[in-house]
Amino acid sequence: MLNAENAELRNSHDAKVQNGNVQTVVKVNAETPEGFTGLRVEKNHHTAAGLPAVISTMQHGFSEMGVIRTLRTFTTMNQKGGFDCQSCAWPDPDGDRHIAEFCENGAKAVAAEGTLKRVTPEFFKEHSVAELSQKSDFWLDRQGRITHPMFLKDGATHYEPISWENAFDIISSELNKLESPNDALFYTSGRASNESAYLYQLFVRQFGTNNLPDCSNMCHESSGTALTETIGIGKGTVKLEDFEKCDLILILGQNPGTNHPRMLTTLEHAKRKGAKIVAINPLPEAGLMNVVNPNPQEYPNPLMFPVRMLSHKGIKLSDLFLQVKINGDMALLKGMMKVLLEEEAKRPTKVLDQDFIAKETTGFAEFQNALDEVLWSDIIEQSGLSEAQIREVARLYMNSERVITCWAMGLTQQKNAVGTIQEIVNLHLLRGQLGKEGAGLCPVRGHSNVRGDRTMGIWERPREEFLKKLDAEFNFTAPREHGFDTVEAIKAMYVGKCKTFFALGGNFLSATPDTDYTAKALRRTDLTVQAITKLNRTALITGKQSLILPVLGRSEIDMQREGAQIVSCENSMGVVQMSKGILKPASEHLRSETWVVAQLAKATLGAKSSVDWDAMAGNYDLIRDKIERTIPGFDDFNHRVREAGGFYLPNKPREGQYPTATKKANFTIHELPIHKQKNGELVMMTIRTHDQFNTTIYGLNDRYRGIHGERRVIMMNPSDIAERGFKAGKVVDLTSHFEDGTRHAKHFIVVPFDIPKGNCATYFPETNVLVPIGHSADRSNTPVSKFIIITVAAHVGKNGKPEFAGKFDYDYSANSQPYQISTNGHAPAKKSNGVKALSLLGKLDFQNIVKATIIVAVAGSAVNALLSSNEKSGK
Repeated sequence: MLNAENAELRNSHDAKVQNGNVQTVVKVNAETPEGFTGLRVEKNHHTAAGLPAVISTMQHGFSEMGVIRTLRTFTTMNQKGGFDCQSCAWPDPDGDRHIAEFCENGAKAVAAEGTLKRVTPEFFKEHSVAELSQKSDFWLDRQGRITHPMFLKDGATHYEPISWENAFDIISSELNKLESPNDALFYTSGRASNESAYLYQLFVRQFGTNNLPDCSNMCHESSGTALTETIGIGKGTVKLEDFEKCDLILILGQNPGTNHPRMLTTLEHAKRKGAKIVAINPLPEAGLMNVVNPNPQEYPNPLMFPVRMLSHKGIKLSDLFLQVKINGDMALLKGMMKVLLEEEAKRPTKVLDQDFIAKETTGFAEFQNALDEVLWSDIIEQSGLSEAQIREVARLYMNSERVITCWAMGLTQQKNAVGTIQEIVNLHLLRGQLGKEGAGLCPVRGHSNVRGDRTMGIWERPREEFLKKLDAEFNFTAPREHGFDTVEAIKAMYVGKCKTFFALGGNFLSATPDTDYTAKALRRTDLTVQAITKLNRTALITGKQSLILPVLGRSEIDMQREGAQIVSCENSMGVVQMSKGILKPASEHLRSETWVVAQLAKATLGAKSSVDWDAMAGNYDLIRDKIERTIPGFDDFNHRVREAGGFYLPNKPREGQYPTATKKANFTIHELPIHKQKNGELVMMTIRTHDQFNTTIYGLNDRYRGIHGERRVIMMNPSDIAERGFKAGKVVDLTSHFEDGTRHAKHFIVVPFDIPKGNCATYFPETNVLVPIGHSADRSNTPVSKFIIITVAAHVGKNGKPEFAGKFDYDYSANSQPYQISTNGHAPAKKSNGVKALSLLGKLDFQNIVKATIIVAVAGSAVNALLSSNEKSGK
């Protein structure tokens, strides 16, 4: 235990640690450690999945769970009647599903949750908070599942075990002594189920606040804002089956090979049906170019599976790759639409869908006049593309009857994100590409139930009709004052406004911008609470007191008073389906998120609430009954959620209806941002590695980009490297520049890469420290993590000399031929052969080839055995 002076030190970043008779001050790190872990660079890949994905999947599964547990969990994930993947929100097929209905990164997520490793009270006794903060996010996650509720007392250096009852007493006491309910914050991660999210928002509103920031504020809030204003619903309009009926798919600001790998199967099916695909991105990601499908059930000829896997010769996905500058998407879209208007002028009624525009839209004349004023010179400069390239993609769009446009964080985390997404809507309205099969809008969401949480009422700005239904159903008056979103919540903690922070899942510190600012904000609270499955950095950067509440994972059996429970999730296309865990919980002390919320509500509200929290915690059907009565689209919820595959929520724009204020789809007008870079400046975007999902780090490799063993890298264009006198492997420091000053991140290794000149890329959360808290998207307030102005300087080592690090088996600077594909002929890099496909295993020799062959054989045998078993049992 520390005295008051030492408690102050911990809350101001430091802690004194007793070592014999000597006290040393140890920093409690909010940022990830600056040390290097061993960079090796090879040539970046242009083909996704295949044998390397199978090997990686098995390695993660077997090393964390063992063979039998791995096969059991992998073959239950995303199955009808199984559990929903904890990773992305890409939908499952409505019809038959494969035995292996998962991807490499979904497998990593399940392996991480189903791991046999445990973080016990003894672990926390051995490791102080300060010591743990010196570890990497990867190390923290690898320690395993937390087994007991833990409490960090005011002034303490170590977490200690605490009973659930005492934990709720502490939280309820802190909440009830606040001057106002608005002094508390209740964060939600996209992992939370519909049932826990609904109960959570009900508790929070009965407590008296709408302070419900969530992870959506940091990702697709821009999409929801843009789409609600233009088509009347904050969701996409397509179903999975539409991809097999479309002529053209546009993919902007998205990396499906890493962030939504199962989407690659959908794209492959679309290609086989004749669709063309245009990839629009600053980086030539492997998952946008080619794919080797690693699922044996996708091959009508069984012999083709081993041939494709060993040759690593896949299906070409993109027919055209446009390497836009970071945030060059709006300029490209405006250019495409200018071409359409030009062609319509030449051939009236032959290009635009004038009937659709007249009957279904408003604002076209104003939109057309504004677009006429946009200069081609500005479009070319801001997009980084030539006029010929823009006309090429416009011609593809013009000649396609059914078009789907997909997008993700590359668009939503920009200052003008809402405007860019509304330009996508404008593009679709021009040719009536809404309200029909094979066409529509597809915002590809991240965490598996992030969309469902919003549907359940996790929102700081709830609609009045929803609040009225809550009032009537639960006999109270919900607060009407809007609450804080994520950015506002951080600012409120920073100035001392909010004193209690409760997180239902997630890793708030590592997911949010401006790491140092956010850490200071969290440290200024009286209590921080994390309902989590595994240790993360947010559990180490605390208020005066901190609690860790260990909860069940989605793969685990949720046994309550009335038996094993099911939960439900909503995927990226509005399908709600059940999820039922199969694994024994990691510890007898774990509790479900739904139970935690119910007990917290009961302890905090007491007689002030007439809700029977115990009943709903014991039988989730009762929660679903309440959802049915208060949220549209959930009629007969308990019956329909148990049907195989679940059900679709209503989506009026999908049916050609637009519930906007005008009752029509709205054209919108947006000024094209003109960015002039100063000498020495780079525009930086933060991205994930292939061994990462959101803030969870599964490994240290970014396989498709050829970067191994290291996360502290900066990918730069060779010309930018040469202009600064750098070389591959140079160790540098980064400084971001914003109107409120500068921010710094030290110790990064320069990696030459195929990225537009003037742009660069780094991994998050390592460079979140450079993202200003005040730099957020217009109207959605989403942090702008994809457009940060930085400068780069050589890092000077302790000996006063510049440093170099890393092993470069391939240096893009010496082979700088940008990856190009066009409809006039494509010139991709040579496809990897079977030997290169095995490079994941290390040095290539006979032993490793045999090892890889055995892994494929085992995987194939397991699938065949399960298929045979299912056929015999009639499944």
